[in-house]
Amino acid sequence: MKKTIIASLLLGLFAGSATAAQAIVGEANLSQTNVSQTNVSQAMAQAQIGAQAQIGASASQTAQFSDWLPQVMQRFNSLPEVQAQEARRQQALMSIEAADKAVYNPELGLGYQNASEDTYSLDISQTIDWGDKRGVATRIAQLESEILLSNIVLERNQMLADRLLALTSQSQARKALEFQRQQFEIAKAQLDIARQRTEVGDMSQVELQLMQLDVASNAADYALAEQVSIAADGAVLALFGEYDLPFEDFVNALSVQASHIQVSPELPALKSAYQQVLVAKVSTEQAKADSSADPSISLSAEREGEENKFGVGVSIPLQIRNNYSEAIAVANQGVVIAEQTYLAAERTLLQQQKQFSLSIPRLTQRYQDWSELVLSSGSKAASSLSQQWQAGDINTSDYLQSQRQMSSSYLAGLTLESALYENWLNWMGASGQLEGYLNSQLSTQGAASASVQVN
Repeated sequence: MKKTIIASLLLGLFAGSATAAQAIVGEANLSQTNVSQTNVSQAMAQAQIGAQAQIGASASQTAQFSDWLPQVMQRFNSLPEVQAQEARRQQALMSIEAADKAVYNPELGLGYQNASEDTYSLDISQTIDWGDKRGVATRIAQLESEILLSNIVLERNQMLADRLLALTSQSQARKALEFQRQQFEIAKAQLDIARQRTEVGDMSQVELQLMQLDVASNAADYALAEQVSIAADGAVLALFGEYDLPFEDFVNALSVQASHIQVSPELPALKSAYQQVLVAKVSTEQAKADSSADPSISLSAEREGEENKFGVGVSIPLQIRNNYSEAIAVANQGVVIAEQTYLAAERTLLQQQKQFSLSIPRLTQRYQDWSELVLSSGSKAASSLSQQWQAGDINTSDYLQSQRQMSSSYLAGLTLESALYENWLNWMGASGQLEGYLNSQLSTQGAASASVQVN
């Protein structure tokens, strides 16, 4: 009786492209009478070596943003919420034009008086913007427009960070799903070997039952990984309107230099709050302008019977009952509030920056340590364990425990990679630097590609 044996590496992730290694399929038609367990071990060891070579190849790959980011950005820019931001941007620019118009329009008055001699009158009056209300309103509209534009930039970065985080989570879930699928296939193949060994008296029924329980456990892990992957696809679908988007891991391109930026009012995360301070200061000027006594000049023409009359008039408001000093005081207090609000936002951002600068280098170092250990010992340990178990040098319970330990090592690496993405994307989105950084990477890679083509 012949059996088909599938050998696959337990560990399939390495820093670089950080993608799951494909299952290495080695088929060996084994006869129960003329093929020994040593041949099975050699077949599995060869499969392990092939998988290790594939890991080394993936380690040399680097993230190429140009291969997937333009398509993702095109889809991002076509989203309704992003289109709404563009409409808000146009609205902000139009508000500046609306504010830069005259405050007062001329007034036209017509009069008729029925008396012994009919009297007709015509009056034209114009209030003069003595306090420069128009100039102050224009400056406020400009600042408010800049605030809106700053908010749009920050919102855009945060939206982009959320969507890239969803794509990275989807990628991680798919890698975990592929890994659990491989584990399930390996467990079934090992169960076939266990049955052969039991038939020839090389294994006990208890050990065979342990192998069967291991297959059941792997089947459950595979099913749970499928559910996580489906949920990750759903999250991408909710954010993009589709779930099958181009994406490549870029864990090696995560820049720690972003933690060394100087927190300043020009940073998108603080620009809006800083401009609120400027608006508050201009608002004090607006309060003064609103309280200014704007005079009105009028010209009048009147015809009474056969007599024509002309007149010139000037009217000035008398600020006796209300000199608007309280309104000016309120505006001055608004400056204090805006300044304190900015300082609070700056403190929060500094705390986020400090947390980022402390966590990212440590996560990166631990991830590199993990990768080096996986590359140096992962495949060797898997191959050695398989050979020793088939040769009967280690018992089944120890073998299964070691298999679980290596499986946990792989999943721990996925967790580290997810933590790197989450920390980096959250900081870059919160500080408003993400889109600028990605565009700079595209420009750099585009220039490098052009240089290679010329050479």
